[in-house]
Amino acid sequence: MKPSTLSTRLRRSALLQWLVPGTCGALAHSLLMYLKARLGWLPAFSPYERLQAALSTLSGSDVSQVVPWALSFVSGATVLGFLFARLYRFLPGTSGIVKGAAFAVLAWALMNLLLFPAIGLGFFGLAAGLGAAASLFSLAMLLVYSTVAGVAYALMQDRN
Repeated sequence: MKPSTLSTRLRRSALLQWLVPGTCGALAHSLLMYLKARLGWLPAFSPYERLQAALSTLSGSDVSQVVPWALSFVSGATVLGFLFARLYRFLPGTSGIVKGAAFAVLAWALMNLLLFPAIGLGFFGLAAGLGAAASLFSLAMLLVYSTVAGVAYALMQDRN
């Protein structure tokens, strides 16, 4: 095998190491958010609508409701997938599920302390008027994403 071909295969393999788990997690998260909307769970807690409003304000124009969903999916598949893969070996636990849960708790704290206030939901989503329910649902969102990504990442490691 030529060195350039080997180098290309290694780069693709490294890319897949975080892109596949990130995409799996993003798909699971999207399914949960679809079920939330479809079944009417916590209708007062609408982070995508709040993000859409914040983006509209920032851009000075209307932003389609598809944009927050797409941003969430793409950032979950890429940015969070990359961060998860980089942090995986440092996360506590020996299984993908436990490491995913640890990542979820870290991401949950950051989301509730940084993102939610920035989009008008207040710290821990309290501005939604649901008490702890918004914050707990955001934890469920991140647990779904991260445990699925954790299992996918562990399976990818076992494959190599």
